[in-house]
Amino acid sequence: MSEEVLAREVAAEQAFVDEVYVQLERSAESAQKLAAEGHSRGRLGHEGGLVERDAMVFQAAKRIKQLDAAHEGLVFGRLDMRPEFDTEPRYVGRIGLRDENHDVMLIDWRAPAAAVFYQATAATPSNVVRRRVLRSDHRTVVGVEDELLDDSVETDLPIVGEGALMAQLSRARDRTMHSIVATIQAEQDKAIRAPGKGVVRISGGPGVGKTVVALHRAAYLLYSDRRRYESGGVLVIGPSGVFMRYIERVLPSLGETAVALRSLGEVVGGVRATRRDVPAVADVKGSARMAEVVRRTARQQAPGSPREFKIFWYDAQIMLDGSLLGRLRRQLMSQGRRNQMIPKVASTLLEAMWKQVRSDRGRERGRKLFEQDMLDRREFVEFALDWWPPLDAADVLTWLHDPEVLKRVAEGVLSRAEIDLLAASWVDAGSEGWTLSVEDVPLLDELRYAIGDVPQRSDEDNEYGDHVGGDLQEVVTASEREFAPRGRAWKPPTHRIEDDAYAHVLIDEAQDLTPMQWRMVGRRGRGASWTIVGDPAQSSWPVYAEAEAARDEALRGKDVHAFHLSKNYRNSSEIYAHAAAYAKRVGLDADLPEAVRSTGEDPVTVKVAGADVEATIRAEVAKIRERVSGTIGIVVPVARRSEVNTWLSEWDEFADEAQGAKAAIDPTVAPSGEDKVVVLTGVDTKGLEFDGIVVVRPQEIEDEASTGRATLYVVLTRATQLLTVIEA
Repeated sequence: MSEEVLAREVAAEQAFVDEVYVQLERSAESAQKLAAEGHSRGRLGHEGGLVERDAMVFQAAKRIKQLDAAHEGLVFGRLDMRPEFDTEPRYVGRIGLRDENHDVMLIDWRAPAAAVFYQATAATPSNVVRRRVLRSDHRTVVGVEDELLDDSVETDLPIVGEGALMAQLSRARDRTMHSIVATIQAEQDKAIRAPGKGVVRISGGPGVGKTVVALHRAAYLLYSDRRRYESGGVLVIGPSGVFMRYIERVLPSLGETAVALRSLGEVVGGVRATRRDVPAVADVKGSARMAEVVRRTARQQAPGSPREFKIFWYDAQIMLDGSLLGRLRRQLMSQGRRNQMIPKVASTLLEAMWKQVRSDRGRERGRKLFEQDMLDRREFVEFALDWWPPLDAADVLTWLHDPEVLKRVAEGVLSRAEIDLLAASWVDAGSEGWTLSVEDVPLLDELRYAIGDVPQRSDEDNEYGDHVGGDLQEVVTASEREFAPRGRAWKPPTHRIEDDAYAHVLIDEAQDLTPMQWRMVGRRGRGASWTIVGDPAQSSWPVYAEAEAARDEALRGKDVHAFHLSKNYRNSSEIYAHAAAYAKRVGLDADLPEAVRSTGEDPVTVKVAGADVEATIRAEVAKIRERVSGTIGIVVPVARRSEVNTWLSEWDEFADEAQGAKAAIDPTVAPSGEDKVVVLTGVDTKGLEFDGIVVVRPQEIEDEASTGRATLYVVLTRATQLLTVIEA
């Protein structure tokens, strides 16, 4: 195919793309006018005008966001059909667009009419003669890639290019994941367009596109049933903040912004944890047995609360000793969650106290007067507040920082060695340096549900004197306000149970979720549909069967649709052969996909003495940088991350590529979007990809945890072009 023909085809497509962008601007102007009209209607001054305004402004704002997000690579596909089927070409893009006459200019990639763009093959062309992918740089068409699908049709359509998929796979990586909307393959498209109900489970080895397919599925679901998924919400959960920043641009680039992206340390509303416990501690905190430890903790008497109460009333000495208070506590606990029992605390205490009033003077005055008198007494109100205080889950979690409390609630559930591990992990809990870990977050969530929220008190609940058992919330409202100057003012819990009912939950790197994390995410999707992405061979959880049981419990009653992806689009065949050989050698039961491309570049192994490690890393990174224009990852054992980050920050030749290393030597801080050279641990690399990878001391990475072999296998599959391994 001559350069002249190629130039002519590109020019023709550019003319159409220019028309589309003109129409896009017109649509944006119309949306802006709609928003302005909506605001003006709000000035009508009556309720109907305000409702109409809100609806118009909301819809206009959504359309403006969608149009803004679609600018780059708006048009990417063209279908030329058999003449008897359609004489006009069909164009496919990130969003749907109509012209001034309301005729379709651009088909949304999620629409049923666009499905054939991804599903047609030479064996089953589905009336498609030629499929074309447009490669663009912003608004400029820079190339086209064609496939002739039906050679039985006589046609003068030129066929140009060398394959859109290979062109996409060969491009340099940056610090964010990009959509694959122009190059979705048939097996991927089936998973994307799977039924909206139940659970879609996407499996496959490294590099098959599980993550990006799942994200495209979220966009597809929002398109296909927008009312359901926007009103209920779509929650996307990933393993780390680094990973979430890596994928955050994919859905907006597809025109979707109504999605909550949270790492495992951010699933609980208002909480953000980035610190990770060492593997041995993480294994204990993640075990399903911790649910029983948490349940027992929630039933403990609050530390520092009174063990007895004594008061006199008309010749009667009333005594609530430890034994009686214990029975009353168990009685209340049997009726509901701890905080939810607050309205019943006073009536329960007063019931037990009235039974001790036996004198004639006391009985003659009657129970109602007795109860009112007690509620007016400062000492009773203070006792009730101290004995059954409103609890916050974060505060209750700190009870476990007391070794004696931990030993008591974990007895018979955890081994002595496991109790000691937990105690050591919380030994500095009282200092300012302690922070919630990612592994603590499921424990916090478990506690939120175990203790419940303090019931909200309405204005009508002000009749305690008329109905003793109906509202002891008065104890933590009026009485608390009365004693506020003494520093006893009640504050609402920090981590309240928000509405966790999402319409769809997407879990990436699901093979790494612990049983406790499955319990946490399961609460967010009891009535939801799910997309679950994972590869068991890459699991960092040591007892995979236990995690599977927790997963199955979270998904109980839901139909499962399984999709397996078999082509590795990330790694060159040379790099993946090296990783697959390692997996076989160490006995991993790995799913080994077929790598679809070859670069002729074999992985490099360098052996080095300890004193020469810094110089060797520096030299090998420099070699890779000369040959790739995208990102480079230096993967190190956890114990060496700060040290290697310090080295990187001091290497002048990498100053522009590694600003994050200069800004902060902190393993909890993710590199910025501008960093091209970054230092990561093995677990950090999950879900990410780089043009080049330098793996430092792989044996130490393998030895870090019982699942270290799986982690190292993941590391060896992160590079798209060049892989160097530095061994001690």
